[in-house]
Amino acid sequence: MGVSREERAVGHEKVALDRLKARLQAYMAKKGLRSTAQRRLIVDTFFEGAPHMTIEDLLTEVRTRDKGIGYATVYRTLKLLAESGVASERRFGDGLSRYELADEAQSHHDHLICVNCGKIIEFEEPRIEALQDEIARRYGFNITSHKHEMYGTCADCQKKSKRIV
Repeated sequence: MGVSREERAVGHEKVALDRLKARLQAYMAKKGLRSTAQRRLIVDTFFEGAPHMTIEDLLTEVRTRDKGIGYATVYRTLKLLAESGVASERRFGDGLSRYELADEAQSHHDHLICVNCGKIIEFEEPRIEALQDEIARRYGFNITSHKHEMYGTCADCQKKSKRIV
């Protein structure tokens, strides 16, 4: 019997995570940085965690396993992940930095951000990507990267506001 779509997705995700971990190890070796137990715990927790983690989110998760890890250690480790190209720092207009895995091999995604509850929904839309490429060609522009973020009210918050009225 063949491999299911879910099994292929899990396998692809493991390959992507292994690639990101190898990138981090190579970057740390180049910079002469050690792999401490606390740093490994923070990195592993980040890789296993929810997308779009803030420093505070990651600190809370890490402290469930090691109460002695401080804010500065988590902050420095997230900065290391971003500098090495393993994580992308994102800002969604609420004053917080959020971090997500950065892997070029994965397809590009955009974000819907709820201004009420802060929910972030990732989505992919080939028509938007094609339109951006068309606009760039029209103006003779070479796109090296882009971010597409839409702000509004999620379905849950819309339902809650209708119940209140």
